[in-house]
Amino acid sequence: MSPTIYTIMLSSLATGTIITMTSFHWLMAWIGLELNTLAIIPIISTLHHPRSTEAATKYFLTQAAASAMILFSSMINAWNTGTWDITQMSFLPSNTLLAVALALKLGLAPAHLWLPEVLQGSTLLTALIITTWQKLAPMSLIFLSANNLPPMILLTLGVISSVTGGWAGLNQTQTRKIMAFSSIAHLGWMASITSISPNIMIMSLMIYLIMTTALFSSLIFSKSKTIQDTTTTWTLSPTLTITTMLVLLSLGGLPPLTGFLPKWLILEELITQNMSPLALMMAMSALLSLFYYLRLTYTTALTLAPNTLQMKFKWRFKPTTPPALMAFSTLSIFLLPLTPLILS
Repeated sequence: MSPTIYTIMLSSLATGTIITMTSFHWLMAWIGLELNTLAIIPIISTLHHPRSTEAATKYFLTQAAASAMILFSSMINAWNTGTWDITQMSFLPSNTLLAVALALKLGLAPAHLWLPEVLQGSTLLTALIITTWQKLAPMSLIFLSANNLPPMILLTLGVISSVTGGWAGLNQTQTRKIMAFSSIAHLGWMASITSISPNIMIMSLMIYLIMTTALFSSLIFSKSKTIQDTTTTWTLSPTLTITTMLVLLSLGGLPPLTGFLPKWLILEELITQNMSPLALMMAMSALLSLFYYLRLTYTTALTLAPNTLQMKFKWRFKPTTPPALMAFSTLSIFLLPLTPLILS
């Protein structure tokens, strides 16, 4: 794809998300979602490979179905209440349909099966866009309609997603599929807190975006597509090895790293609301996710691939680490002490 077309696609992608995030009318939000979907289809299918074409088709079908359901739910609400305002969704059937549609759009379990397949069929950079930028528009709609969405459905989706994201990720060897299940698990945590504290949900989303961007940046830099590929990361740069290890542990939610903050606040809030069994299930599902993060940590930082060379680094390359990767990695590791500032 030529740089000009790629730039147009990326700007359309950004425009679609911004239209959805800044609109209060359902039709404008729907237009933004459609523009967003249509812009990413060519980006997914740039490889000209059957896998990428299949991924683009799957992505288009699921997103088009979800957008149609969102439009349908808003039409039912407008028919019954006479308003198209996103914040005034007061008709229960349309709220239920909206929750299901947004779950499909985000990839929350049990409507998650498209996400690992789409990521696996696209490049690492496209996978980064799908797991980060593409979550912003649906999450903004969830935030705007948080007071009206049925809490029971959100909590159920949250628990199923966090358990599925942990359990299904255990068996994976492809880093993109692992990141897909990681995304499902994190979105599950966000869905479970939405109806109780939307502000914690937004903070959780921001931290998820930072950590995912940091890890994907290191995977792109080291060209690691499978767990086996991560064993040779140490030849690129010692700094990269250490930061990747810490970002993975942060994604797993271990203190004193940034990733502990959203899990801690969400569990605390759930227990405050007398939802201890739910909090216990969420915490147990986090252990499942932690296992595959630890496995990646082990292969990246604690193993050496069999080699006959005496040299420690690839002789052609100066062991450098990109500044953007270092910036996101720093944020993914050191934000926990800022908790009081974030909460105030």
